[in-house]
Amino acid sequence: MKRVPFFDNPMLRGQLPTWRARLVLVLLLAAFVVLAGRALYLQGLSTEFLQQQGERRYERTLTLAATRGKILDRNGVVLASSVPARAIWAIPEDAKPATAEQLSNLAKLLGLSVADLRGRLADVDRNFVYLKRQVPTEIADQIKKLEVPGIHQQAETRRYYPDGEVTAHLVGFTSVEDSGQEGVELTFDKLLSGTPGSRRVIKDRLGRVIEDVQAVTAPVNGRDLSLSIDTRLQYLVFRELGEAVKKHQASAASAIIMDVRTGEILALASLPTFDPNDRESFQTPNLRNRAITDTFEPGSIMKPFTAALALDLGRINTKTQFDTGNGAFRYQGSTIHDVSRNGMLNVAGVLRRSSNIGMTMISEKLQSREMWERFTELGFGRVPQLGFPGAAPGRLRPWDRWRLIEKATMAYGYGLSVSLLQVARAYTVFARNGDMVTPTLIKRDSDPTSVKVYSPEVAQLVRSMLEAAAGPEGTKAAQVQGYRVAGKSGTARKIVDGKYSTQRYRSSFVGFAPVSNPRIVVAVSIDEPKVGGYYGGAVAAPVFSTIVGGSLRMMGVQPDAPFESTIVAGVQEKAR
Repeated sequence: MKRVPFFDNPMLRGQLPTWRARLVLVLLLAAFVVLAGRALYLQGLSTEFLQQQGERRYERTLTLAATRGKILDRNGVVLASSVPARAIWAIPEDAKPATAEQLSNLAKLLGLSVADLRGRLADVDRNFVYLKRQVPTEIADQIKKLEVPGIHQQAETRRYYPDGEVTAHLVGFTSVEDSGQEGVELTFDKLLSGTPGSRRVIKDRLGRVIEDVQAVTAPVNGRDLSLSIDTRLQYLVFRELGEAVKKHQASAASAIIMDVRTGEILALASLPTFDPNDRESFQTPNLRNRAITDTFEPGSIMKPFTAALALDLGRINTKTQFDTGNGAFRYQGSTIHDVSRNGMLNVAGVLRRSSNIGMTMISEKLQSREMWERFTELGFGRVPQLGFPGAAPGRLRPWDRWRLIEKATMAYGYGLSVSLLQVARAYTVFARNGDMVTPTLIKRDSDPTSVKVYSPEVAQLVRSMLEAAAGPEGTKAAQVQGYRVAGKSGTARKIVDGKYSTQRYRSSFVGFAPVSNPRIVVAVSIDEPKVGGYYGGAVAAPVFSTIVGGSLRMMGVQPDAPFESTIVAGVQEKAR
């Protein structure tokens, strides 16, 4: 076969048209021009825009949290403060190499099950997963020593409450984001929170800061807040309520101590309670601050207000007599009962013997509108101006809807509802000269505002009647050695399935001391006592007595009654 030389190949003999060669050359040159133009556009004219787009993908604005302010009692004792903590987070994909032992130890330190931990790390497409927030630093240090791949930490703070369940209902608690959720933490959240700062940075994939892209805006820390609460009195109230609940197997209890002169709430406690440091104890029934949010029919603790109104309007006087008969009285188709047969009583006797029949007769001398207006002046049926979340207004129906029997029952505390805070505040009219002081949870630096309700003469007159009601012929259990006390017990049946129960009661006692120069009002309420009686004089009065005695001694208030020590009294008794 004859070989044809390469240069003699027939395919090479033809010659391409000139225009085609030029077209290819032009296209190549155009492509280079476009590429050069694009490069010039991207690297020159659009540099700033592209840089912004790139930074936007890795740039982050970090919030620099402000330190939340402390909550203090009136003496500077810390009730709530922020302490260092850490958030534990993970990159699921990077956590794949973690061993079973590492995950088991990590789950144990985080208080999670291994299955729960694995579930949170299952989505490998996510670049950030919180495992737990507000982890104590000592626990976080142990987690760091495990060297689990893909697990990272971030500094933050958590709220710590030194007194735990003792001040829980007052102080409240915050969320994991450090915002107030209940109590004082919620009411004064803005003041306590301060203003967060900011820092714009560029981060890499692992969340590490590479550089700052903007000047740092410093945070403004929250302000400290001084409450009117005295921690010593708060512990006293909490302890006595706990013992009363245990002794009487009650379902709940509340108590308040209010300063007569300033309106400051010196102590306020409710049971059952919770520990704000332990979120597992946050059960809905335990979170209620029952002294402020719960309302109840007050019963006989309302009687002094009705009697004072009749005296103030001149409808009765101290000599007016009421024939209460043998303890049963037919009125408007219903029978009204007294606990005992009291016969003829004046207004002081009606209060001392807690006569429902006597109060019914007093109510006949009053108009519904007059009673409604005075009760409204006392704050019943209106939200207390305390600023506290969930404060209840109670229930006081419009006067023009009252029937005569309803007017009578309201005179002795049925047919309306109140909170313990409302009652405690209302009793300041008798502890003062007829004016009612405005309550506060914040330590006062100026004189309080007050509302005139009764004349000074009537207020002092009822004060003496209440002293007799808490005396030897009244509720003896309310007496305090060395101090003159005044007050009134109340025992109210609870409504169950639309009817008044004969098994479930609310037992209360409200009063003040020392009578010669009142300093504190104390209100106690025990809900559904089941053992040891249910009358307010038997259940709530002893708690009132212990709280009043302990409080006045802690406050350094001088005794105003003859004082005889129990030791001397015991020796004299033996000598007889």
